[in-house]
Amino acid sequence: MAQVEATTERVVAADPETVFDALADYAGTRGALLPEQFSEYEVREGGDGEGTVVHWRLQATSKRVRDCLLDVTEPTDGQLVEKDRNSSMVTTWTVTPAGQGRSRVVVTTVWNGAGGIGGFFERTFAPKGLGRIYDALLANLAAATEKK
Repeated sequence: MAQVEATTERVVAADPETVFDALADYAGTRGALLPEQFSEYEVREGGDGEGTVVHWRLQATSKRVRDCLLDVTEPTDGQLVEKDRNSSMVTTWTVTPAGQGRSRVVVTTVWNGAGGIGGFFERTFAPKGLGRIYDALLANLAAATEKK
């Protein structure tokens, strides 16, 4: 089993605190940011950053659906980590300053991929597909936090 990694980033025209608060607001803003590939979104515990437990289904392709139950931690300032109880998947959101009133948001997801030929295809195509999903989520984040 090889580790599979998908990373996407975007610069958002809003200060890091505003962007981080929107990402960490699982009870409010976060659900509204999710693109169509996410369904059955439900906050089960907490709702604001550290200590949150959140559920969703992620339909990465027409045949590939992951049922995710995630524990949220904040290991450092500006960072959210979502660990899936149902798989090896871990997603890390990092928000850092990117100049005056701007933020860089980097999202990285890693998981233990399949072996053999299936694993080759997973390592080749899954990061691109997940990247497109996160591009849409980050565009929604920008729209929700940037001052008009």
